[in-house]
Amino acid sequence: MQRVCFLLKVRQGKLAEYRERHAAVWPEMREALSATGWHNYSLFLRDDGLLVGYLETEDFETAKAGMEATDVNARWQTEMAPFFESLDGARPDEAMRPLTEVFHLA
Repeated sequence: MQRVCFLLKVRQGKLAEYRERHAAVWPEMREALSATGWHNYSLFLRDDGLLVGYLETEDFETAKAGMEATDVNARWQTEMAPFFESLDGARPDEAMRPLTEVFHLA
């Protein structure tokens, strides 16, 4: 199982709404994530807007491609894009760059 961690930055004025949206993620989005191999997926948000994402998957590129093929992901990414800084025209899911793991204690 591949462990993936990534960082994004939520706009300061959007933190409360971002938290609200993720307290009620659409059931079809949750189902699509599970069906395409996103397991043990968590998002952590710091008060300054730093967002840390973590997931486990068999293959991250395959999992991303699976979500890319879903209609629900396109709708979700369109709604989430205004929450983030520094996307440079990319959707939030396209801006996720995995961090390199340097230590793991099993």
